[in-house]
Amino acid sequence: MNLCDMKTIRDIMSIFHLSAKKEFGQNFLTDAAVVADIADSAEGAHTVLEIGPGLGVLTRELAVRYPTVKALEIDDKLLPVLKYTLNDMPNARVIHGDVMEADLEELLAEDFAAGGVSVCANLPYYITSPILMKLLESELPFDSITVMVQKEVALRLCAGAGGKDCGAITVAVAYRGEAELLFTVPADRFYPAPKVDSAVVRIRLYKQKPVVPRDEDTFFATVRAAFSQRRKTLVNSLMTGFSQIPKERFADFIAELGLRPDIRGEKLTVEQFAALSDLIYTEIHK
Repeated sequence: MNLCDMKTIRDIMSIFHLSAKKEFGQNFLTDAAVVADIADSAEGAHTVLEIGPGLGVLTRELAVRYPTVKALEIDDKLLPVLKYTLNDMPNARVIHGDVMEADLEELLAEDFAAGGVSVCANLPYYITSPILMKLLESELPFDSITVMVQKEVALRLCAGAGGKDCGAITVAVAYRGEAELLFTVPADRFYPAPKVDSAVVRIRLYKQKPVVPRDEDTFFATVRAAFSQRRKTLVNSLMTGFSQIPKERFADFIAELGLRPDIRGEKLTVEQFAALSDLIYTEIHK
């Protein structure tokens, strides 16, 4: 069954009286090479968690490559479609649910015990960051997370310190793993075509984080404050997040780290954010 073929897609949607739902960000891939490349990205996995299988085009490719596939689909109208398109793929299990509400630890407990688990997802543009942050903040031992997202978001996820695309989510990703932009996907490779191009990013998660701040909550509070007002210097931005600390103390911290007094948050590395957050933590709890 060629689920990248436009006639097949239209026939299935006609048979099941379907239309792509904007509220779920449904855009179906029509390029078989792109689908295969995304499926290959989970190399070495025993189980792959797919988020938003749609008609099952990526699910089928994953099921050919990996022993177990668990596909989480929020749209109940797609469940009979997936039963039809995956009827010859016994190792692919479709679960009806919202990834933002799902207990991923419980869902994947036996899979983590059996071997490596990776994530593959064509994420809806409107909820990309919340889903990605849920996966990362779960602290579950995923080997990798591969996501297809809006190209602009992909550039943010993979940006280095000092780049114009660097933001709070860049640091959140870099703290937990290495992000790599694998390839871009033009808008005309989808049905219906979105208004912007997409890109596929793979995050290989660290088994042990190379940077360990004294207090993780303070670390992320520091990152959020640093990017809260991008046009302001780091010192002024930090004041909005930690109003209990005098401005001159932030200037002291910046000097202690050997940074320029007018530096902005996007210039800091993960290591520098960790060191800065340690100083802030000590100041708050002294």
